[in-house]
Amino acid sequence: MIAVDQLRKIYRVHKRQPGLAAALRSLIHRPTEDVRAVDGISFHINDGERVGFLGPNGAGKTTTLKMLSGLLYPTSGTLEVDGFLPQKRERAFLQRITLVMGQKQQLLWDLPPSETFLLNRALYDVPEKEFRETLAELTKLLELEALVGKPTRQLSLGERMKCELAAALLHRPRVLFLDEPTIGLDVAMQATVRDFVRAYNERFNATVLLTSHDMDDVAALCPRVIVIDHGSLIWDGPLDDLVKKVKPHKQLRLRLARPVDAADLADLGRVVEQSATSVVLQVAQAELQAVVAKVLSSLPLVDLSVEDPPLEDVMRDLFAGAAAGRDAS
Repeated sequence: MIAVDQLRKIYRVHKRQPGLAAALRSLIHRPTEDVRAVDGISFHINDGERVGFLGPNGAGKTTTLKMLSGLLYPTSGTLEVDGFLPQKRERAFLQRITLVMGQKQQLLWDLPPSETFLLNRALYDVPEKEFRETLAELTKLLELEALVGKPTRQLSLGERMKCELAAALLHRPRVLFLDEPTIGLDVAMQATVRDFVRAYNERFNATVLLTSHDMDDVAALCPRVIVIDHGSLIWDGPLDDLVKKVKPHKQLRLRLARPVDAADLADLGRVVEQSATSVVLQVAQAELQAVVAKVLSSLPLVDLSVEDPPLEDVMRDLFAGAAAGRDAS
């Protein structure tokens, strides 16, 4: 569904010092530098996959999504989406994709979302019967019944985002590019949006490429992740494999009946967190079974759970390793 090969996007940026003299000099000579927003990345995504597209701020994620949706022209390399060249912006291509950006909106501010829905129906030339069926389905999935008639300015951020998703999906796109779709939403609304994206993916076999700094979004939706840093690809594979590679251990979360001394925990693993009756231990995978047995036999245990390390820690260590590699080279 999506094929990217050696994709690059290079910007030529004008630089000058502050002040009047520098401004006058720039009229004659404008020093520039090349900024490699995307630097030779390659990946393929199959029909119906849900893939997380991750990286720190400025890594090139949004630039890549804009090239995949045809908003930006690549400097070099090739890309293809559902058999189309995005930069040509053909009508048939635009009818197969959607780009939802959590920090941008298409809803008309002083009009209710229902007016934007009708406008999008006209833009995409959606047949009346299909429009009504799709709108009814999206309204049910996103619980929009009480929202579509209110002016957009009177809706909360979460309510607007749900309406944004509905507006973006009325033409039933086969490819969803989602850029921070849950930014600024509360916990309940984030869960609603995640459930909806998963339901849409399963209902229409849609391909989803998701960027997010909220690791809960990624863990809930994306079995596979593609990670870029400074425009370069540093990981492409299953999320579980990434966790095992970067953090090859488990976290043992203990709830105790009473406080224990540090000496009682010394040979169980590295203490990550500790309060009066709560302890989190970092334990090597190979030692997990033995440590659990020792905990059960030696500590006043109330509850025990075995967890993977937080994804935030995994990503931080991955980026730190990538930065160390760049420094060394």
